[in-house]
Amino acid sequence: MTAFPGVSPAELDVDVTQDVAHLYEDGITALKGGFSTEWADRLREDIDVAFAEARARPGGAVGRGPHRYYVEIHPEQLRGFVTLVDHPWVRSVATAVLGPDYRIVELGFDVPLEGAVDQPWHRDFPAPDETRAERRLTSLAFNVTAVDTAEDMGPFEIAPGTQWDDSPDFAHGMFPPRESYGRYEGLAVRKYPQRGDISARSALTIHRGTRNASARARPVLVLGLDGPEADNADRHDTAVTRAYWESLPVRVRRHLDCPVVETLTPITQKHTIEGLVMGAP
Repeated sequence: MTAFPGVSPAELDVDVTQDVAHLYEDGITALKGGFSTEWADRLREDIDVAFAEARARPGGAVGRGPHRYYVEIHPEQLRGFVTLVDHPWVRSVATAVLGPDYRIVELGFDVPLEGAVDQPWHRDFPAPDETRAERRLTSLAFNVTAVDTAEDMGPFEIAPGTQWDDSPDFAHGMFPPRESYGRYEGLAVRKYPQRGDISARSALTIHRGTRNASARARPVLVLGLDGPEADNADRHDTAVTRAYWESLPVRVRRHLDCPVVETLTPITQKHTIEGLVMGAP
C-alpha cells in the first residue's frame, strides 16, 4: 500500500506497506531498534547541550505546560541529522505517504521535566482541507526518544484513529472540548519507546503528554515533514550554513526546505501550540 498517487512499492527502500496502513488506520506507526543505543546516547548529549543553551536566553525554549518545553534547533546542532533523515525507513515512509517531493521543515525536541503535568488532549495544528475532505495525510512527525521510557516518566499518550476527527467544537481547530475527553481516554494508548526506536505519526492524531512523576527528563526528538500541499514550514526557522549545505548528500539536500546562510542565528521559538502554555485550551 502506498497512499501517495504515483508512488509504487518498487520505488521504496524498504517495504512500508503495513506502516502506511497503520498511519491511515491508527495515525501512528513505529520501527523498533532503527538506531543503535550508542546513536541514541549521542542524540541525548546533543539535546542536553542545545537545551541548556536555549534555556539560557530569552525565547530559546517555549513552554508546553508546567515543566515542559519545546526547542527548535538547526540541523548542524545534531550530529546524527543525516543518519536520521536518510534512514531507509524514514525515507520510505515519507515517500509512501507524502510523495517523492516531501520536505523536511522542522527539527526540534520536547522535554518533559520532573513535575510536568497531563497536557490537554490536542492535535498540533488544525486539520488541512485535504485531510478533512479527502481523508489524506499531508504531513508527518517522526519521533526518536533519547531515553528508555518508563511508566513514571510521563509517557506519550495517543488516541488511535482520531486523525480524522473534525468538529467545529475544537478550540483553535486543535483542542477537543472537555466533555469529549472520556472518549479519548477510552481510546488512549501509552507509548514506551526505548533508545533507538523511531515512530512516525500524523500530528493530527489526538494526543497528550502525561504527568512526569519521576526525577528524570524524557527528551524526544521531533522531525517534521511536509508533503507538497502542506505549509508547516511557515511555523519554523530552521537554517543551515553554506559549508554544511555543501557537505550534505544530494539526496538530503533535495528534501531540506530551509535557507542557506553564512552564519546561524539562534532560533527564537515561535512553534507554540495555542493553549498549551497555560496547560488548557
